[in-house]
Amino acid sequence: MEFKGEITVAAPRDQVYAKIRDAKFFVSCIEGVRDLEVIDDRHYTAVMESKVAYIKVSFNVSVEVLRDDAPSLIEAKIDGRPIKLAGRLVAKSLTRLEDWDSGTKISYETEFSLTGKLGSLGRPVLTAKAREMEKMFAERLAAAFSEVGA
Repeated sequence: MEFKGEITVAAPRDQVYAKIRDAKFFVSCIEGVRDLEVIDDRHYTAVMESKVAYIKVSFNVSVEVLRDDAPSLIEAKIDGRPIKLAGRLVAKSLTRLEDWDSGTKISYETEFSLTGKLGSLGRPVLTAKAREMEKMFAERLAAAFSEVGA
């Protein structure tokens, strides 16, 4: 599945980039992420919990930053293994930042797949959950920049 979108925030691009590259800040914008471990500036692990349809699932997730062209582009690969189910989550994300009016436009493309029991739930269920998480992420990101007055 693929998701594309844009978010605009009222902050300079270099500040937005720095926040997005801060793993602790980034995971604070994602519902259900805990136990973040920063291995180095390009590798992270965490546990991500979510409820998809009638199934509550937890993933051990590892993230690798593949490209990092400050302050314009971040590309990352995500690999997740469900803790109590068979299957796998694989995702690749490309984020572009550009100056926009008095702030920054964040454009993103994420391609992901789920295998195993979760993958069998079907595209409509997974799409709805992913859109819900995407909306919450955008709201939390925008709120973080409005709170600091950046």
